[in-house]
Amino acid sequence: MFKLFKDIDRKNYRPILGGLDILKFIGPGLLVTVGFIDPGNWASNLAAGAGYGYSLLWMVTLSTIMLIMLQHNVAHLGIATGLCLSEATTIYLKPRFSKFLLTTAMLASISTSLAEILGGAIALEMLFNIPIRAGALLVTIFVLIMLLTNSYKIMEKWIIAFVSVIGLSFLYELSLVNIDWNGAMVGWVTPSFPKGSMLIIMSVMGAVVMPHNLFLHSEIIQSRQWNLEDEKVIKRQLRFEFFDTLFSMLVGWAINSAMILLAAATFFRTKTPVNELQQANHLLVPLLGNNAAVVFAVALLFSGIASTITSGIAAGSIFAGMYKEPYDIKDNHSRVGVAISLVIAFGIILLITNPFQGLIISQMILSVQLPFTIFLQVYLTSSEKVMGKYKNTLFSKITLYFLGIIVTLLNVALLVSLF
Repeated sequence: MFKLFKDIDRKNYRPILGGLDILKFIGPGLLVTVGFIDPGNWASNLAAGAGYGYSLLWMVTLSTIMLIMLQHNVAHLGIATGLCLSEATTIYLKPRFSKFLLTTAMLASISTSLAEILGGAIALEMLFNIPIRAGALLVTIFVLIMLLTNSYKIMEKWIIAFVSVIGLSFLYELSLVNIDWNGAMVGWVTPSFPKGSMLIIMSVMGAVVMPHNLFLHSEIIQSRQWNLEDEKVIKRQLRFEFFDTLFSMLVGWAINSAMILLAAATFFRTKTPVNELQQANHLLVPLLGNNAAVVFAVALLFSGIASTITSGIAAGSIFAGMYKEPYDIKDNHSRVGVAISLVIAFGIILLITNPFQGLIISQMILSVQLPFTIFLQVYLTSSEKVMGKYKNTLFSKITLYFLGIIVTLLNVALLVSLF
């Protein structure tokens, strides 16, 4: 467990009742939010908006609802047991199952890191004409330095600042375009499957509901745990965690929606296909002006750096959990996990010829792995042996398994559409 926060005095501990005390619990959810407003999301959302207008907004809504339920559930695991999802998998599953599942999770983490690093590199190319491979190297080195030298508490403040910049950037972008709000309202709540859209639909889902975020949340939520032996404290943690998760996921929903709205109001309206993020940036100049293009690139850079940081933490947590250890950047297993994810992702980037398509495919890979993580999570959080009296209720268990089935069926539909 994180040991970067001082324990409060247990003898003099008193309940947290003040309204502003809720703000003390904001943080873990926003770190998770960074994971689904990452460059992979940018690619998927811009492709969705440019190709299909407002018609795929429903997928952001559905994915966010699924995300709230899943992230809230996995955070419960961390609070109630003091274990992250990876540790619990290693402890409570047979080795042949745990090793397989955690290996696929590491592969998903590499896919995630690839998208994050690539997005940051694309932003550097937009802003400073730095070649993609050189930019990827700079992003990778910078993030490794950040992870190896900063405590979690400092990192959390950086991430919150990054999310704020990204959100404000898209508010500015939206102020420059005319949105068909009636069409957007219909798109948010009406499922539709336009011809040829299945890959984009799956990539949008894979970009929002991400396997590494489930592992990440179960780990970082423990930074807020004080005195797990006190049931009142645990219940308070669970209650405030839900507020943090709900608030943070809604922030992510708004930013993801803003990406699709921007693309729909500019590229779809002018019937301009978008095949790469650089192209989107250049196309914004004649449509919205130079400032819009610069703001777009700066937001993408912050998104790439912030999400690469959280992807690295998730990989460290997954790998350390294989050895029944919590994430601790001072520990070799956590460091190796971080290095595996970031360095291998950078190596793959050196071989990629189409960065934008690479972003889309990376998100599809995440959606394919996602059912494994969901069913694993629900199995553990429904087990009395693991969770004790905090195990899932029958209703929660059925609902979560139903979500897993939906994800699986969408994956089958994707494979059918491809072949």
